[in-house]
Amino acid sequence: MASPFDTLIFDLDDTLYSSKTGIGQALRRNVQDFLIEKCGFPESEAPNLNIKLFTTYGSTLAGLRALGYDINADDYHRFVHGKLPYDLIRPDSKLRNILQSIKQRKIIFTNSDRIHAIKALDRLGIRDCFEKIICFETMNPNLMKSNRPDEFPVVLKPSIEAMNIAVEAAEVDPRRTLFFDDNVKNVAAGKAVGLRTVLVGRSIKSKEADYALEILTNMVQVIPEIWVNNEDDSDQRISHKTSEMGSICASVGA
Repeated sequence: MASPFDTLIFDLDDTLYSSKTGIGQALRRNVQDFLIEKCGFPESEAPNLNIKLFTTYGSTLAGLRALGYDINADDYHRFVHGKLPYDLIRPDSKLRNILQSIKQRKIIFTNSDRIHAIKALDRLGIRDCFEKIICFETMNPNLMKSNRPDEFPVVLKPSIEAMNIAVEAAEVDPRRTLFFDDNVKNVAAGKAVGLRTVLVGRSIKSKEADYALEILTNMVQVIPEIWVNNEDDSDQRISHKTSEMGSICASVGA
């Protein structure tokens, strides 16, 4: 019996590392500072505007450009990510051991820009575990060519367009691809394009999630079929699988 999954696609922020690190809170502060310093919004309005733009457009950058603000994406990312306290992200040897034990293709799919993705993955010590990073630049190749802010709307998860771009860029069969994300809307979008889905950071599945993981490293126990292998002899396969799962659990302190 073969594993039902050929490829695993992982969100980055709040999925590969915990939302409790403080990175998310620092990012929100930086976005609000951008609204105040670069766009001239009153300090009192920045928090609510940040929430409104994120909720309506998927990101503050997308919202600002849709409203006609000529914001350069690279400048925006440098501002909001450049001052992040990346030292709050610690190397995760448990996660690294699990990722290295997975023989299928592993891909990152994040709304963030490539520089941020690389910094976060390097801090975790797992960048070499992934063959590809699908990121903001992948989904928005035409932004630098635009003559006006609304010419090319910013494409991000959870839009179906973003999901289709990721499926094409990853060159996967969605039915044999497992998609991990902490955002319920992103998981729903993944399910809509045919991906098998995992909601991370929750103990209870959402309607569109096939699995739920309170923490990502629980995948060893919750989704053991990732590690099913293709050996022809069934006795060999069973004994090998039992031994392999035991060694994985031991190595991660499960």
